[in-house]
Amino acid sequence: MLEIEAPVFILVEAKKADLKLGLGQCAAEMIAAQRFNQTQGQGIDTVYGCVSSGTQWRFLQLQETTLTIDLNDYALQPIARLLRDLVWIVQN
Repeated sequence: MLEIEAPVFILVEAKKADLKLGLGQCAAEMIAAQRFNQTQGQGIDTVYGCVSSGTQWRFLQLQETTLTIDLNDYALQPIARLLRDLVWIVQN
């Protein structure tokens, strides 16, 4: 049996550049990824998600049955902040 070492990260494109419209789709895909991995014997405590228009980013976290949506929108610039957040997801 393979063990997952890297975090599961779901990225959804925001249609019409509206991040709020993509939140439901992202949450559904995060839950689906969590359930799929559970059926494969790969229980995952935390699934990360992001809705992006390409220039704006919003992050989500599904930890067991609790979905947390970061209410802040992060701009592509400055890129260092966005990359820092992505690195944090990979390291945790």
